[in-house]
This record gives sequence, C-alpha cells and structure tokens, in this order.
Amino acid sequence: QVQLAESGGGLVQAGGSLRLSCTAPGSISAILFMGWYRQAPGKQRESVATISKKGFTNYGDSVKGRFTISRDNAKNTLYLQMNSLKPEDTAVYYCAAPGIGSWGQGTQVTVSS
Repeated sequence: QVQLAESGGGLVQAGGSLRLSCTAPGSISAILFMGWYRQAPGKQRESVATISKKGFTNYGDSVKGRFTISRDNAKNTLYLQMNSLKPEDTAVYYCAAPGIGSWGQGTQVTVSS
C-alpha cells in the first residue's frame, strides 16, 4: 500500500474551478492505475476519472468535458482539474490506487448555486 493525501478541496460557486492534488511519500510511477472517486451524502461512491501508468484516461459521464485527470510521476502527484463546477459535483473526493488497496482520506468539495 501507498499513503495518499488529497488537498485542494473547498467551497466554490457554480461555474468555478478547483484543482485537487494527491501526493504520495514515494514514487507512483510504478502504480498501474490511479483515480479519483467521489461520494455525495446518501449516495454510493462513484468513479470520477482514472488514469493508467501510460496516461490513458477514462471519465465518468457526468464529468466528461469538464474534468481532467493527470499524473506527474516526477512529483509523485495525481491531479484533478475541475472546471465548470455544478452543485451536483458536491461530494467528498478520494484519490486512490485501488489495485493496491490504497485510498486517501478524502477532501470535501462544495459547489454553491
């Protein structure tokens, strides 16, 4: 397992932007698959975006065209750029490397209307 720590959450108005970061104390370059997940109150956790070691990405239908996932292996950091935020994007966002059972503690994103 790898310790993951998210940052960058907060309160933003609808239409605004936030960038989430996820850092690890060691190298993430060997991790095949990482992603961002979110869970809103009363709802199941859902996949927001994922990225492979080679940089192949996949997005949930609700965020396509608005969110961008990227990884900087040299900085041991995973990012999620979130643009055109909507109130329905409000949730706790988790960084994860699910294949090795690593999850961060989560960061709250709240979008006001």
